[in-house]
Parts: sequence; C-alpha cells; structure tokens
Amino acid sequence: MQTNQSSWRVNASCRDADPDGLFVRGAEQNRAKAVCMGCPVRTECLAEALDSRINFGVWGGMTERERRALLRRRPDVTSWTELLEAAKRDALATAAG
Repeated sequence: MQTNQSSWRVNASCRDADPDGLFVRGAEQNRAKAVCMGCPVRTECLAEALDSRINFGVWGGMTERERRALLRRRPDVTSWTELLEAAKRDALATAAG
C-alpha cells in the first residue's frame, strides 16, 4: 500500500465525483459511503483521515462519527497507515493461500 497522497488519490473512486457529495449529513452519508465500497484505495484514504484526524466528510467508507468512535476505541494506535497496511498485507497473503 503506497501512502503517497498524490499516488493513491489518482486511483480513488471518488476522484471525478462532486466533492460536496462526500461532505454531507444524515442519510446522505450512506450514499457517499457507497462510493467507497469498491474503491481500490479505500484503505489508504481511511488511513490518511485517521492519521490526520480529519473531522469532516466520508473518508475510506467511514463517516466522521465512525472515525471518532474508532479513534476513541483504539487510542494506542500511533500510525493507522502502518496498522492498515499490515492488515491489508496479511489479508492478501491469506487470500493467496
């Protein structure tokens, strides 16, 4: 997983979407999250939002409320990028057999 901001953003499913559609409230957040479900860089996006403590919008398929809850549950994590990168590697290795 490359975490260079410019490299992952080029591959984001939302790259051509209206940015305002990702910074919505209420039920509209579910539509915004749906854009993230098949995104090839969802993990990188979420890691950036968590590491940078981004307070607004849907990032990596999570709303600001969901990210805040995750950060409260895991105050021990010093780098979400490293944690999510390791988890992604492990999942790919398991899937490969």
